[in-house]
Amino acid sequence: MSYMALYRKFRPNEFEDVKGQDAIVRTFKNQIEADRIGHAYLFCGTRGTGKTTVAKIFAKAVNCEHPVDGSPCGECAVCKAIAAGNSMNVIEIDAASNNGVDNIREIREEVAYRPTEGRYKVYIIDEVHMLSIGAFNALLKTLEEPPEYVIFILATTEAHKIPVTILSRCQRYDFKRISIETISARLQELINKEGWDVEEKAVRYIARMGDGSMRDALSLLDQCAAFYIGQKLTYDHVLEVLGAVDTVVFSRLLRKILDRDVHSVVEIVDELVMQGRELSQLSADFTWYLRNLLLVRSSDDMEDVLDVSSENLARLKEEAQMIEDDALIRYIRVFSDLTSQLKYSTQKRVMLEVALIKLCRPAMETNPDTLLDRLRAIEEKLENGDFMGNAARERIVYVNGPEGAEQEPKKKPELPEALNEDVKQVAKDFRKLTSDASPMLRNYLKQARLSAGEGNRLLIVLPDAVGAGVVGTEEHKEEIRNLIESKIGKKLDIDVRQVEEGRRFEDSFVDIEKLINMDIVVEDD
Repeated sequence: MSYMALYRKFRPNEFEDVKGQDAIVRTFKNQIEADRIGHAYLFCGTRGTGKTTVAKIFAKAVNCEHPVDGSPCGECAVCKAIAAGNSMNVIEIDAASNNGVDNIREIREEVAYRPTEGRYKVYIIDEVHMLSIGAFNALLKTLEEPPEYVIFILATTEAHKIPVTILSRCQRYDFKRISIETISARLQELINKEGWDVEEKAVRYIARMGDGSMRDALSLLDQCAAFYIGQKLTYDHVLEVLGAVDTVVFSRLLRKILDRDVHSVVEIVDELVMQGRELSQLSADFTWYLRNLLLVRSSDDMEDVLDVSSENLARLKEEAQMIEDDALIRYIRVFSDLTSQLKYSTQKRVMLEVALIKLCRPAMETNPDTLLDRLRAIEEKLENGDFMGNAARERIVYVNGPEGAEQEPKKKPELPEALNEDVKQVAKDFRKLTSDASPMLRNYLKQARLSAGEGNRLLIVLPDAVGAGVVGTEEHKEEIRNLIESKIGKKLDIDVRQVEEGRRFEDSFVDIEKLINMDIVVEDD
């Protein structure tokens, strides 16, 4: 016997075998038991959720000679004929290839004939949204008032394309995506039947990759098992076959992005490319990883929602403290857009690297969304003391020394203390000296007045607290001292004061600039 794919081999034959659609199954069983069978049904939902399977089981159940609790017995002649595809009572039509008016006219002619066996003639029209407008119009009357022995089951993945006139004539059932837990349990059940050895972590990953589709998950399991026939199917094997990336790599990638380490980020990408990983899948999986991280940041009770191990959860909680919400949302948006773009790109690696570099270097983007990230980058540089760039960190290398020798810069020579005459000279040339100061400091010093303090100390008096606060910082005081020392070659202590509110400068200080032609003597107590 030739090989049969898993999703065909283990297609459910009764309602009890259908997974993840309990409400719909219960409804149909009740209808059959109560003999309240409708004439037209519309099955909506994503691929692989059981629409066609339920339609076939329903077709068997309504024609079964000995139904059991609303399910087909599977033993009578009618059930066996339908299961084998030999029954004239069940007609399956692919609307994707039979979408014309003529095809619908054939159906209208056929419904006039009663079923050869059983009670009902069941038409299953798959991908019904592919019918033309003319075909839909031709179907309307028959769908509204079919013969009592005819049932129509329309299946579609795109319900929004169905005309309202069709929708109003059908009982609609929405097939939901199947949960990861349900898919995992079903996969493990079939693995046991097949006698395969598959790692539990691998099963859950395949279930997640199925994206709510049981058929897709079974196809992926089939693919992975075929690659490692006779061997234990491990998590790493599944990643290799599907071209996927482990969450540990995503964690490492995220941490390098947060460190703004472009070199390491590009190295990780190169490593993944050399391993043959699919970059589109990488982008999609990394987006999912960031989504999990956002959920962890949003609430402390997300363990039930997140499909991750305790080890990965601990890692996510640690990383949640390393990133802000706005940055995380921006990362998700960037990679979500990137995932869509990579599907049609011929330069996937280049696009991925550009996106990652932009995350590491937010200054490259002019988008307002990056403003907070750019500010954080500046703050980090200020905290680390590297805002001035490489020039501020250059080491002094002496040419005449041994080759390759490096020496510490020489300490500045100790300068003598400034005398009274020196203070006078500084007061005389103060405006000239401040012309070389930084722009902000120079603006505030224009408002300053000079006075003498104890021990030949120069007092710089500002009219308000704001000016005194700016000039009085250690950085600015050091800048003023350096300017003075370079002029007079002596060390001069300075102090910054402010005029008390409600008082004049002359009431508290002596204007040294007006007295530079006089001898100023400061007597010690």
